[in-house]
Amino acid sequence: MRFISFLSACTALIACTVGSTGANAGTTCSVNSPAHRVALVELYTSEGCSSCPPADHWLSALDHARSANTVVPLALHVDYWDSLGWKDRFAQATFTARQRQLSDEGHQHVVYTPEVFIDGREMRDWSDDARFVATIQQLNAEASPVDIHVETHPTQAGRMTFDVSFQSSAKPADNLLAYAVVYENRLDSAVKAGENAGVTLHHDRVVRQWIGPVALANGHAAIAGDSLGGSAQSGVVAFAEDRKTGEVLQVADLLPCTN
Repeated sequence: MRFISFLSACTALIACTVGSTGANAGTTCSVNSPAHRVALVELYTSEGCSSCPPADHWLSALDHARSANTVVPLALHVDYWDSLGWKDRFAQATFTARQRQLSDEGHQHVVYTPEVFIDGREMRDWSDDARFVATIQQLNAEASPVDIHVETHPTQAGRMTFDVSFQSSAKPADNLLAYAVVYENRLDSAVKAGENAGVTLHHDRVVRQWIGPVALANGHAAIAGDSLGGSAQSGVVAFAEDRKTGEVLQVADLLPCTN
């Protein structure tokens, strides 16, 4: 896959403050979504699919090259390849169900890997740099009706808690659903069977925990979680979508932030 040339390497805007002293002392990290829409890129992939590694590499390159507050990539590993010789340790039935839901909402009624959705809409020509760039820029030019705030709190080695708040000015605001996910970077798998037998696969932005949907009530929602993350490779993404259409209206990405 070609490199996304328009995205300059940039560190996301993250606020970090030193927490109190004591057994659970650590760094509290937070991020707020911007006024404009940020694009959520969902890659549906599997370690059992021979055409998926190039897409995984594309997503990693996008992550490393993107500018802050433009696009947020996630890799969701589906489980329908697991019976064909290799069980993907990152696969979850929840991700397969979401892929099918997005496909049905877009009237495609078919799922495959690799498949890419941008803000809840399928994009089959995602490897076309010009089309991909134009889609992201168009979304970034729109104002978002949702404000998202994400905080993480390391509690002990290998764990973290997180809190996410959503506030919406959309009318009616109760038509929105909220989600929070924990992802992990720099994951490797030495595949022993299936279409990728003998290949060591490298993954970034792999979703490990999924919370939602949580309905907004009177324009507000809150999600709290506890994760096995907390390492230098774990982060939290939160997003809000229209419950009727599946369109993602805003996303916030809190990159890994540790002592």
